[in-house]
Amino acid sequence: MPILLHQLLSESAKRASHCPAIAHKKNTWNYGELAGHVQQQTQALLGVHLKPQQRAAVYLPKQLETVTSLLAISQAGGVFVPINPVLKAPQVAYILNDCNVQILITSKSRLQGLASALENCPDLHTIIVVEDLPDQSLPTTQTVLGWQAFIGSANPQAITPAVIDTDMAAILYTSGSTGKPKGVVLSHRNLIAGAQSVSDYLTITATDRLLAVLPFSFDYGLNQLTAALLKGACCVLLDYLLPRDVIKALEAQRITGLAAVPPLWAQLAALDWPASINTHLRYMTNSGGKMPKSVLADIRQKVHDSQFFLMYGLTEAFRSTYLPPGQIDIRPDSMGKAIPNADILVVREDGSLCAPHEPGELVHRGSLVAMGYWNDPAKTAERFKPAPNQLTALPLTEIAVWSGDTVTRDEEGYLYFVGRKDDMIKTSGYRVSPTEIEEVIYASGFAKEAAAIGIEDDNLGQAVLVVLSPENPVDFQEQAVLAICKAQLPNFMVPAKIEAMPILPKNPNGKIDRKALAQQFADIFKPAHD
Repeated sequence: MPILLHQLLSESAKRASHCPAIAHKKNTWNYGELAGHVQQQTQALLGVHLKPQQRAAVYLPKQLETVTSLLAISQAGGVFVPINPVLKAPQVAYILNDCNVQILITSKSRLQGLASALENCPDLHTIIVVEDLPDQSLPTTQTVLGWQAFIGSANPQAITPAVIDTDMAAILYTSGSTGKPKGVVLSHRNLIAGAQSVSDYLTITATDRLLAVLPFSFDYGLNQLTAALLKGACCVLLDYLLPRDVIKALEAQRITGLAAVPPLWAQLAALDWPASINTHLRYMTNSGGKMPKSVLADIRQKVHDSQFFLMYGLTEAFRSTYLPPGQIDIRPDSMGKAIPNADILVVREDGSLCAPHEPGELVHRGSLVAMGYWNDPAKTAERFKPAPNQLTALPLTEIAVWSGDTVTRDEEGYLYFVGRKDDMIKTSGYRVSPTEIEEVIYASGFAKEAAAIGIEDDNLGQAVLVVLSPENPVDFQEQAVLAICKAQLPNFMVPAKIEAMPILPKNPNGKIDRKALAQQFADIFKPAHD
């Protein structure tokens, strides 16, 4: 049984070396080939002096070298830091500096854009590009190696350092919706437990083909790879430009499992799906935000034989709950129950357990709880706190993740999302969940995407603003949407204004960027001055 991340590959390679492991565009590599590439790259990393627990970053789109780099860094005893390929030079440099990255693996084109920012990265000593280098030198003060030169530096005699499951394996940077992004430190145990838990309730097997459309810098995206490796399935890599590209990949690659976030699901729901997809797409999953009911209904209608799993998670504890597909029609508003090997509590501010239907904070305990935020004890102490209801006779304190999300639990143990403390709108003395308003907007059929946010207002505390992307921009009428809101929502929830945008801004993980919207419309309710 694998206990270290890279052992997910080595164990599957022993069982089925000729089975497909990674597919990208027109190429496929089997488990034996993938293991060979990773072993070669591991020796090369040791050859360029990657030390145990040092951080090595990977700044690439999804391709073979992205996968081999993550696994080789792990096997060489290092800590991999996947950087979202949509980030720009200042954000990349911030991450490199924040966790003292020593080695960076990227491409020539990306390095050209990073060069000036890398001047202020004193810990970075080696840059590896996945192509051969041109004759002219690249503008950087670090040692730069082309791929063949890097592989040629392999030290076959180097001894792979001893690693245990509680050692650091990865640092994933959150999307930074509040301030600078934070580096969530994950152990090998965290990553293995996540792969095992999810593959358990999704019943992933070696015959599955999982489409990886989300970035590997996102824990939900990375899990598509780790779950596939655990079970010996095939992970199909895709960086899509248009939602239509996802539909094409589903059909061409005969995908059996698809994971996405609500904005992408909303885009996919608006497209035609070939009927053949229904013959092989076994399951679909949502995390990263509440799935609008109307979008879910459209998706389920397009692939009626596929099972849909609604999930809730946070990077600090990976995944917390899932709703079995058979419960969707029975409990359409529920976020489900705890995933395997996790304990989910609903607690009051004093840590005592809430009664059924009493709102409280979701607290997650178990092997998925991360190691904290890199080099940030203050923020770590805010989110990683002693688990409630511990036995006083146990001298060591168990640490749990206090999510900041308000939920309720019914008598049968099913959980229901109320709102995030950061997102809750405080208006007219009420605390309002944005999701309650957004559900009405989505159900109206007027919006492809919608976000309800609170904007500072002298009279109300916060006024409700809804920003949406119209389904039919030419025919869109703000008053028609407001009329539906007034008919279905209490007065204090009715938006004070509705703004239309072609596309709502997204953070690097594909979620709607509420902070950016709040900044953009911060003055919308302020009185105009002459």
